[in-house]
Amino acid sequence: MLRIYKTPENLVAVSPTGDAIAIALTLDELFRAENPLALASAAAAGGKPAKVPSLPSAPIESQEVWAAGVTYYRSRTARMAESKEAGGGSFYDKVYSAERPELFFKSTPHRVAGPGQPVRLRGDSKWNVPEPELTLAINSRGRIFGYTIGNDMSSRDIEGENPLYLPQAKVYDKSAAIGPCLLLSGDPLPQDTQISIEIHRGGSVAFSGSTAISQIKRTLPSLAEFLFRDNSFPNGCFLMTGTGVVPGDEFTLRSGDGVHITIQPIGTLVNPVA
Repeated sequence: MLRIYKTPENLVAVSPTGDAIAIALTLDELFRAENPLALASAAAAGGKPAKVPSLPSAPIESQEVWAAGVTYYRSRTARMAESKEAGGGSFYDKVYSAERPELFFKSTPHRVAGPGQPVRLRGDSKWNVPEPELTLAINSRGRIFGYTIGNDMSSRDIEGENPLYLPQAKVYDKSAAIGPCLLLSGDPLPQDTQISIEIHRGGSVAFSGSTAISQIKRTLPSLAEFLFRDNSFPNGCFLMTGTGVVPGDEFTLRSGDGVHITIQPIGTLVNPVA
């Protein structure tokens, strides 16, 4: 297991013991590798000591970011409620139980916010929430080799007005954040791994919640397999796996809020809201 941090100068690999090594690799090289963990471990064996960056960059280079929807029962319930008046509620119930998952394009690299960078609210939306998500790192062969934390910002009123507006509710500048590092692991994360979120506002916690990845209805390899069906990713990709934590209908993000998402052993992703 290695944590990979990105800086403007290089990549820094951190071992479970806390040793930090600068490695002569790029993220694209890792995502193209057949065994990224083995490649990074070999590079770390010949690297030089470094410091863990206090504010790393988003761990992304040429990768697209995709997302899966309605993978948790809580998400199904929220989506059905917000789109009921538009007549789209049954769509979410059907996709929750269907063999084929909901997958959608989320972001290109230049739209992604890194740790400490602001995420944005759509100017034409009045109901916006963060969605804390375990995010898969998938190599060019379709194999899950690592994990990071993702924030899938969502304009609930736009998607609720009509499910066909999903791309506008989900895809805009700084509507996605990932970080603080890329966790490379030869083993799947334990099913009791917790995903926690706190939204800070004016010196207090305005919302908090948590879930476990065991609550994801589908297997993570099956999500990756569907994404790679008739689709190619020469430099690999990221896949957000859906959210099981949705604030109540009365809650919306405000400019100045701080979003804190924690998944151990990855760490905590912190983003202010612009």
